[in-house]
Amino acid sequence: MKSTLAFAAFAGLATLSAAAPSLDKRVFGRHYNGFDRIKYLFVFGDSYTSTGFNMTNGSPLPSASNPMGNPPFPGWNSANGPNWVDYLTFTYNSSLLQTWNLAYGGATIDSELVRPWRDDVLSLKQQVQDLFLPYLSVPPPRSAHSAFPRWKSDTSLFLTWIGINDIGNSWWNQNTTFHDVLLNEYFDHMNSLYETGARNFVFINVPPTDRSPLILEQGDWSTSTLKVMLKDFNDKLTKRVAKFEKDHRGTSTWLFDSVGIFNNILDHPKTADWTFNNVTEYCAAYQNGTPEWDTFDPACVYPVDEYFWLNSLHPTHFVHKEVAKKLAKAL
Repeated sequence: MKSTLAFAAFAGLATLSAAAPSLDKRVFGRHYNGFDRIKYLFVFGDSYTSTGFNMTNGSPLPSASNPMGNPPFPGWNSANGPNWVDYLTFTYNSSLLQTWNLAYGGATIDSELVRPWRDDVLSLKQQVQDLFLPYLSVPPPRSAHSAFPRWKSDTSLFLTWIGINDIGNSWWNQNTTFHDVLLNEYFDHMNSLYETGARNFVFINVPPTDRSPLILEQGDWSTSTLKVMLKDFNDKLTKRVAKFEKDHRGTSTWLFDSVGIFNNILDHPKTADWTFNNVTEYCAAYQNGTPEWDTFDPACVYPVDEYFWLNSLHPTHFVHKEVAKKLAKAL
C-alpha cells in the first residue's frame, strides 16, 4: 500500500535519548566549555528548522546586532511564530549568538536518494557542500565576504534536524536497509563539517509524524507502518551518533529526542506550560499562516496557537518553544 499524499510538500528536542549518556556522567570533548561560551550556531535541516535565510543573495547577514540576519524575525517558517531556532537564538540563549541557518523547507538528506517535492529544494548535502563549505569553512576563503565569521571550534555549535521527508517519501516501501544508505550519506556530511573544525554537534531525531493529521487520515495501516519505520531510523541514528563521537576525537555530541517532546505534549495537551485544545486536527483557515501568532478565525473552533498542528504536518510555535527550552537546558 502506497501513500497517496505527498509528504515532503510540507517540509523537521526534549531530553537526551535513553541510549546516550546522562549529562551528569557525560565527559565532553575539550572543545565544549558550556552553552554560555557558544557564539555561533550553524544549523541544517528542513522546514521544521528553516527560517528562510538566504546567505548568498540576501542581506543582512548575521551579526551581533542582528543575530539571524535576513529575513526579519521570526523569518519565514512553518511554525506560525518563532520556530525552535528563533527561540534558541533569542529566548533560551545563554550568550549573544549569531545563527547561520542553512536549513531549507522540503529538504531531504540527498536529493538523489530521496527526491524532494521541488527540484530547487536544497538538500542536507547541498546545505553542507554548496553553502557551508565554500563560504563558512575555517578559515574562510580569501574571496569570502568580510561579514562571514571566523568561528572557532570551541565557540561554535552545529545542529541538524533532518529525516522527516526522507522517511515520509519512502516509508511505505518498508525497506529498513534504505535507512542505512540515508545515514551513511548523512554522516558523510557530518564528517565534512568535522574536517573544517566542527567539534560540537547536536543531532535531533525524527518526530512522531505518524501522529500528524497527514498520516492519521490515511488509517491504521499507515500510522502503524510509519511508526515502525520511524523507530528503525531513530534507533539507527542513535547508534550512528555514538559511533561518530567515538571515531572523531575531541567531539561532543547530543542526541536530542524530539519524539519524547512531541509525544509528551500530544499525550498531555493541557498543562501549566501549554494548552492545546486540538492535537489531532488542524483548521484549514490557518494552514498557510495567520496575521498574528494567536489569530482566531470564526471558521475554526479555537485560536491558531491552541492547535498543535498548523497544517497536516507542521506543529505550531508553542511546540517549537518547548523544543528550544529543553534543548537549551541540555546544552
